[in-house]
Parts: sequence; C-alpha cells; structure tokens
Amino acid sequence: MVDIEDLIDVNRAVQSKRIFWDPEIYELELERIFGRCWLFLTHEGLIPNYGDFALAKMAEDNVIVCRQKDGSLRAFINSCTHRGNQVCHAESGNARSFVCNYHGWVYGTDGTLINVPLEQRCHAMVDKSTRGLPQIRVESYGGFVYGCFAADAPSLKDYLGDFAWYLDTWMIGAGNGVELLGPPTKSILDCNWKVPTENFVGDAYHVGWTHAAALTVLGGELAGLSGNSADMPYDDLGLQVTTRHGHGFGYIDRAGSAVHFDRQSYDKFLAAQKPKVVAKLGLARGRMFDGHWNCSLFPNNSFLYGTNTFKVWHPLGPRRIEVWTWTIVHKDMDASLKQQIQKGATFSFGTAGLLEADDGDNMVTCTTSNAGRHTRQGDMVSTMGINNEGPHPEYPGIVGSSFIGETSYRGFYRFYKEVMAATDWAAIRAKDADWDAIWTNREYWRNRGSAA
Repeated sequence: MVDIEDLIDVNRAVQSKRIFWDPEIYELELERIFGRCWLFLTHEGLIPNYGDFALAKMAEDNVIVCRQKDGSLRAFINSCTHRGNQVCHAESGNARSFVCNYHGWVYGTDGTLINVPLEQRCHAMVDKSTRGLPQIRVESYGGFVYGCFAADAPSLKDYLGDFAWYLDTWMIGAGNGVELLGPPTKSILDCNWKVPTENFVGDAYHVGWTHAAALTVLGGELAGLSGNSADMPYDDLGLQVTTRHGHGFGYIDRAGSAVHFDRQSYDKFLAAQKPKVVAKLGLARGRMFDGHWNCSLFPNNSFLYGTNTFKVWHPLGPRRIEVWTWTIVHKDMDASLKQQIQKGATFSFGTAGLLEADDGDNMVTCTTSNAGRHTRQGDMVSTMGINNEGPHPEYPGIVGSSFIGETSYRGFYRFYKEVMAATDWAAIRAKDADWDAIWTNREYWRNRGSAA
C-alpha cells in the first residue's frame, strides 16, 4: 500500500527516494498521473493531410493519431479489438485504413471497425459498431497535439493554465508560430521518468558543473557558468516559474543562441521577430523571446527553447524510459537556418549529443543508486531558493528570483503529490483557489523592490 504522505513533504521540499524505484508507486502513477493528465502525441505540422498518421505513446499504451477528412484529429489505441495485435506498425505515413496483420480486421482512419474477413461465411457474429479502436481525447495548442484518457479532465487549454501565457511567447508570439522537425529520434535510458523531467523543469544548478567541459568547448554566454563560477550575477540573469498543474521552467536572459552553430543567422532572426512579440504580447514576454528556456509540461514532456530540443520521456517501468526527441524551429525561418538548428540540437541534445551524454549518466545513477534497500529509506531535498520566490507583479504563477534554484522542482512535486492522492479531477479542481498556499512569502517581489 502506497502512502502518498510518506512520499512527498511539500512544506519541507523533501521527496522519498522510493519514487525513483518502487514498482507499486509506478503502477499508481500509471493510473493516476498518466491516466488523467494530458500527454504529448505529435505536432499538427507532421500530419497535415487527410489520412496522415503518426504513432505515439501514452505511458506504455501505443496510440495512433490520424488526420480526418474534415481536418480534425482523432487518436485511438493501437490494438486490435479481436485478439489485441497492433494494427499499425509504421511510425508515420498516410493510410486509407489500418489492417491487423493477424486476422485481417480493418479499421477506418477514424478507428471504426469497417470489415471482418469471413464475417458471414464463418458466422463471426461481430457487432462492428462496438468493436472500434478505443478513442482518446485529443486537443492541440499552438499546433502541439496532446491526448488524455480521462473524460473528467479539464480542456488542454485549462490544463496548461498560466503556463500557456508563457508558451505563447514563442509558440504564437512571432510570425506563423513554430513546428517540430521529425520523425523523432529514439533511445532507451535506464532511469525513472521523473529524473529527466525534473531536470528540465528547473535544474540550471547542474549546468555549470555537469556540463563544465562541454560549455568550455561550446563557448558563448553559457561558458561563464562552467565550474559554477562565483562571478556570475545569478539573480540578474533570469528566473524560474511554476504553475498550477506542475508545469514549470527556468529562463536565462538573452541566451537563446548560446549553443548554436550559426549564431549570427539565429540572432538576426530573433532580432527581427522580437518587436513583433512585444507588439503582440507586451514587454514582459517580449523580453523572454530571445532567452534560453528549460521547461517541463507535467508529467513527462520537456523542451528547451533556445537550444530548440523537444522531448517526451515515455516510461517503460519504474527504472527505464524511451526518449523521443524532435527539433523546434520557427515556421518563418528559411530552410538553411532550420537545417542548422536541427544539426545543432542533434549535436547538443540528440541521442548521442554532447550535453545529452552528460545528463544521461546522472539520470541513470540517480535511479539505480536507489536499488539498495537501505538507500531507498532515505530522502531527497529541493530547497534551493525557497525563501526567494512568490507571486510576481508581471509574471503569472510562482516566480523564483534566479534561474538557478528549485522553485520549479517544488511546484512539480507539489502537483505530483496532489494528483497521486486525488480520487478524481473534481478533487483536484477543489484546490484551484489555494494551490499556491505553500508559498507563504506573498510580498517577496514587492519587498525586493524590482521586477525580474
């Protein structure tokens, strides 16, 4: 029996090491987190035409996302309702139907069962109207498509909440928005799904230490972080944010092009677009447009805007994940700049990327070290910056004063505990009004005397 109270202490910012290892906890996560929350599937730009499809995963469930005749999207479980075989094996493409290669049952692009071989001759006695592929709620925001198993979950827009206010900065703020370059690269990592998600949600603390050698090679503004230099003005370079449903990010000011091969071309594009963002969304978000963001959308979707990598950490058990990686580009970029950005993103955070390899070592050992019976009895702490955060006069959510801190960690695990303990979405909604009550320093930013 899992006692949620024993796993997370939100007031002390302490988490049990069991959450990275325990199979019973993992099964509860599949039910209450992955069975309730919105999970990334694909981008609309990757399936633009009728019959275009892409395979996706929702935790350990295999899913097909397909463009319909009317331009809408449908998503359904990729498992034949006869004997359970996968009905689509191609990762993406265009189809007129999906045919199970076991017994030949045929499903339409909307998931309905349209043909059963020998149905009359062999008296199959199948009610086709009830044997279609199970449907999944699907919605998109800024072209990014998410699915949800829970009928009582809020809309995707409401689930994003204040986080959407920030995402608009680069998803819709300039020109014609962004797209993902695919298909995704895929790799296996022997770690718990929460380790990389928490890393991306707000861990700039590791950058100067874990990536010290790589930063020295790459150069640029971020090179100053190498070795955790005490000379860096950490409180003046950025901030951290956490929002209602556990989504969060850290932001480094004016560092969007820091690790790009063709910095001049990328800086030129950002400089041309930034006034459009300011005009459309205001100075607060305009300031952030050319920064570097490390983000996670709860529970398992992470991305770096600036380094331009987009990831999903698909759980394959409590101690293994499959990593899917795309590249983020603006639609208005020319083809050569898109190619350079994809090359740079692959070099830094691709399957064998320079920075990805550094992180992978830590993510694996953060998980495997907890295999020990006595080690699992311990806990972890995320208290950095705990007294230097609060409601901000310009930015929604709870805002930490430095890009190096653990504000977003605390927000991620606050919501993790809430979802794990809740009986349904009604119980979660009941806490909307006071979700941020654990942050008691309500006057932090006013007393600080200046905005971020």
